[in-house]
Amino acid sequence: MSRHQGNSKRNSGSGRQGGFRKGSNARGNAPTRNNAAGFSRNENRSRQPKPKSNSDEIRLNKYIANSGVCSRREADIYIESGNVMVNGEVVTEMGYKVKPGDVVKFDGASITPEKRVYVLLNKPKNFSTSGDEFRNSENVLNLVKNASKSQLQAVGRMDKTTTGLLLFTNDNEMLTKFTAPNQRSSKLYHVSLDKNLKFEDLEKIQKGIIIEGHKIFVEEIDYIENQPKAEIGVKMKTANVKIVRRIFEELKYNVIKLDRVTFAGLTKKNLPRGNWRFLTEQEIINLKNF
Repeated sequence: MSRHQGNSKRNSGSGRQGGFRKGSNARGNAPTRNNAAGFSRNENRSRQPKPKSNSDEIRLNKYIANSGVCSRREADIYIESGNVMVNGEVVTEMGYKVKPGDVVKFDGASITPEKRVYVLLNKPKNFSTSGDEFRNSENVLNLVKNASKSQLQAVGRMDKTTTGLLLFTNDNEMLTKFTAPNQRSSKLYHVSLDKNLKFEDLEKIQKGIIIEGHKIFVEEIDYIENQPKAEIGVKMKTANVKIVRRIFEELKYNVIKLDRVTFAGLTKKNLPRGNWRFLTEQEIINLKNF
């Protein structure tokens, strides 16, 4: 799929986002060496040819900056402070060069000089996030394959029938953060049921539904304005979309459609179904601050 540019009138599902009513429960110069041999500067230079540098080597501060954790100038400060290790040894030397195969740790965490990429997809129906279908043409990775040469992974999983926002990245820290059981980012879902949701069942969901011995709570739930009462808005923190389905199935409703409208503050605005875009710098900062 090509990257979407500009607005589109066919912004599938985005028009209902605003209909979910509010109020329901629910961070000098380098020192000069003494010329002990008595050579003049030019003589010394001619007798001491400068060794050729290995093109595969990279300055440590650039390596750190390329990993996305901070700028080169900030990296120099961390290096001087002893916060950077190469192959298990603390390195404080300015201009130190990293060789291929070296293991670099920044504040205790391993880093690689790969630019971090963040891609937001409005997932269409019938595309899988399952790893065992990586080569299948109906895998979501095929929809974002032109976004980056890096190996992207989906943040969380969605079944084939679920549509809506899905984030991809090569940032392992971000992947771990938003798939951990205790992650606290909110997601808003538009749920279409096979029949109208009874008000007493809506109240039951507000109070919490017990599923497999665990009480599941939603942040908010309400009917979507100007829609049949089978159209429901549900706001939850869970990273598992299957839980959303299970809530309604527990009360004998079938979920006909499930669409993720928002994800951790990200929305489907100007992003038609099947299209993707890169996150803005501000959006990346917001995600890291969750």
